[in-house]
Amino acid sequence: MPSIERSKAEIRQIILEQIPKEVEITRIEFEGPALAIYAKRPEILIEQEHIITKIVAMIKKRIVPRSDPSVRLPEKETERIILEMVPKEAEITNIAFDPPLGEVIIEAKKPGLVIGKGGSILQEIIVKTKWRPRVIRSPPKPSKIMTHIQHLLYTSSKEREKFLRNAGERIFRPLLYEIGDVRITLLGAAREVGRSAILVQTRESQVLLDCGINPGSTKPFESFPRFDSPQFDIESIDAVVISHAHLDHCGFLPYLFKYGYDGPVYCSAPSVSLMTLLQLDYLDVLSKQGLPLPYDQKDVREAVLHTIPLRYGVVTDIAPDIRLTLHNAGHILGSSIIHLHIGEGYHNIVYTGDFKYGKTMLLETSEAEFPRVETVIVESTYGAPTDIMPSRAEAEKKLITELNRTLEENGKAIIPVPAVGRAQEIMLVIDEYMRRGELKEAPVFIEGMISESTAIHMAYPEYLSKEVRNKIISEGVNPFESEYFTIVEHPSARSEVIEGGPCIILATSGMLEGGPVIDYFQNLAQDERNSIIFVSYQIEGTLGRRIQKGSREVSIIDEDGKIKIIKVGLKVHTVEGFSGHSDRKQIISYLRKIAPKAENIIICHGERSKCLSLAEFMQRKYGINSIAPDILETIKLR
Repeated sequence: MPSIERSKAEIRQIILEQIPKEVEITRIEFEGPALAIYAKRPEILIEQEHIITKIVAMIKKRIVPRSDPSVRLPEKETERIILEMVPKEAEITNIAFDPPLGEVIIEAKKPGLVIGKGGSILQEIIVKTKWRPRVIRSPPKPSKIMTHIQHLLYTSSKEREKFLRNAGERIFRPLLYEIGDVRITLLGAAREVGRSAILVQTRESQVLLDCGINPGSTKPFESFPRFDSPQFDIESIDAVVISHAHLDHCGFLPYLFKYGYDGPVYCSAPSVSLMTLLQLDYLDVLSKQGLPLPYDQKDVREAVLHTIPLRYGVVTDIAPDIRLTLHNAGHILGSSIIHLHIGEGYHNIVYTGDFKYGKTMLLETSEAEFPRVETVIVESTYGAPTDIMPSRAEAEKKLITELNRTLEENGKAIIPVPAVGRAQEIMLVIDEYMRRGELKEAPVFIEGMISESTAIHMAYPEYLSKEVRNKIISEGVNPFESEYFTIVEHPSARSEVIEGGPCIILATSGMLEGGPVIDYFQNLAQDERNSIIFVSYQIEGTLGRRIQKGSREVSIIDEDGKIKIIKVGLKVHTVEGFSGHSDRKQIISYLRKIAPKAENIIICHGERSKCLSLAEFMQRKYGINSIAPDILETIKLR
């Protein structure tokens, strides 16, 4: 019998036969995608890793040893013991507990000193307290959203424990049908950019890849995924997998919980914090604009409680016949290429989400090698034949040229940036060129969610480029801090920036769809000495796109909810090459080099002409079955 079809009773029996009696197992639980073995002496399983390794090889499931709650020391006593055991030089900044997982989370400025030689201190903590330590690096600036999430998980531990058990029972249910009939339906992002949502169905399971909004539309029929499709049944969804935190990929996720979804959400660890940050901001922007809210903060909370973070490269069961692995996509912090392994090698899907097949200052290039691939679902944001971006060096040169020109004319340069990814990339570039004397020194004002997003970046250095990671971990340097940067802490401080001298302003949002950048724009738009420099993609229908395309008069909704007409007199520049998306050359190169070679290519997340052009090219030039499906179109893969 294939391992994926083993019954829960068989799995329990194998575990009991393989684990020594002295471990004193109290119970075995199916918790989310993992099997949790509760024991009075879990340290034996952690010390003798070969026991767990052997069982995993037999049953092909993730196993996590946990201490039975009855043997764990009280939290206060555990905290005291840890502080006594760990050298003060480690500089512990916080100790928190996750009771459902039996973990104690230790934040320290020097995590290596908490771990000890060969993990000796961690082992001692387990033996003495029965809590399993998880050590993370203290970010130079604490993240408010990460603290909030940690508190939420702690105070809702019973609720989360119940959810994990329910999810585990569903994931490890026996197969009803033989594996077959793999289909995908595009509920969004088909021949368009925005509202990414792809339904993957087998005879047994249903998984939703992404659940985004279209920020360029105010009409619900065009703004949100097409959940009116007969293929979509919220009660039949086994899992939701989020590729990354941008709203066009995760902005509609809480809506599912508002209307009854009670299953798991999978994404990378950084994405949990980033998508929560952006979803809450989305609600705030809609409220200020007087627009109806598709969900509220309570639904965002539910999404957090149902999210299971995964590391890159970890194979995870998410349904009886589907395994998930996340890989680096190189787009933003925590962005993931999603690999679905259906059945025992029956069919493999790679969904790129948004990806960058090229190294940047902030991130490593996207992963292109997988155990097996039959179908690739790829984005085509820059998929037209003319979408060839300049090199990163050329992009930096153009940005610096435009900034110098504006500053020399005593103007102010507004750079609208997405808070996540592009903001941090541009900060690194500006700081480096100013320090080298190639960019005229001037104040750089930073406002919006950029600071909070940057704090999250600092908490996950292992997801950043080698150079940035080494600065943070090896040198203890915060690469996002600079003597040139000033954080605008409150809207009341904007008037000083607006009325002051030449400067650079980095503010959210990247497409001018709300956020502090609107206030700067409306106050600085008429002065021809000023400039606005776009460094990110502007979706059709957004204010940013209208300005980018040459509109000299635009309407905005001010803070009082009134429509205001703004005359555009400042200079408008677009600097390509900073994008976190692959250009056409990179997309084609990726599709050619992906290993093993794909049999089918499905193209989405691009304007209609770009999707169709890229599909036709891949079919004609390389003979690979390539299509660009329309919205609500269902494709049978096998």
